[in-house]
Amino acid sequence: MIMRIVYGLILSMRPKQWTKNLIIYFALFFTVGDAWSLELINGLLPLLGRSTIAFFIFCVLGGGIYLINDSRDITEDRNHPEKRNRPIPLGLVSVRVAWTTAVGLLTLGLGLSFLLEPLFGFVSVTYVVLMIMYTVLLKHLVILDVFSISGGFIIRAVAGAIVIDVPISPWLYACTGLGALLIALSKRRTELSLAGGNAQNQRKILAAYSVRVLDQYISVAAMSTLVAYVVYSVTAPNLPDNHAMMLTIPFVVFGMFRYIYLVQVQERGENPEDVLLSDAPLLISIVLWLAVSLAVLSLF
Repeated sequence: MIMRIVYGLILSMRPKQWTKNLIIYFALFFTVGDAWSLELINGLLPLLGRSTIAFFIFCVLGGGIYLINDSRDITEDRNHPEKRNRPIPLGLVSVRVAWTTAVGLLTLGLGLSFLLEPLFGFVSVTYVVLMIMYTVLLKHLVILDVFSISGGFIIRAVAGAIVIDVPISPWLYACTGLGALLIALSKRRTELSLAGGNAQNQRKILAAYSVRVLDQYISVAAMSTLVAYVVYSVTAPNLPDNHAMMLTIPFVVFGMFRYIYLVQVQERGENPEDVLLSDAPLLISIVLWLAVSLAVLSLF
């Protein structure tokens, strides 16, 4: 019985979505990327260690937030064809146990964040407050719901920079926020399209949107993300002066086009983490983007 509850709690913490916290490594990758060499490897390892600790702290905090979210959304989740099978709406984990575990996880995560770096701790508190506000209120407010999700990704990027004490280009923050906004809008679009007449029962905010409006929002977010990335690749102070980072733009364009195709043609945007990990062309474009970016930062 206890093992079933523990298993249910782990599932409710949504390990697949912990991939979102990989954004914490962005600051290390782009700011220290030009220092990837054998003679500096000893200096990079401590930074990698701090980034990894920060990553796990955000996984703990995110797990606590998901438990609170599922505890509050039992009614809506039971009307959803997939979410109804989550441990909390299914009854495998009681609301009381979920709340108790959530408080414990948030307390542990925030305590560790202040021990790691006080400023990182304050950023972590900001993240938790924003996500709780999203769970309680913001996800029921049109447009602000997706803006809140985007803000969570920006906070992760900021946390990654703070924990290793490096500055990064504001345009990279812009790319992160706009890219997250694109994914959040795509998620809403797929949810609305698949739910049909049952949309409001599955997620109340869907009643405030339409597929046509969301498609327009997605177009604006995609174009804005691309412009921000192009500006970043040209102007960021830590990048090569010969603008070699522009070699990565085709991979970004392909990745965005591929993701929009998967959302609007195949209607696969409801679970972004599954799309990113399961679609071969998209995954290949991400790997190539990382490889070319590392080559540019290391060789030029």
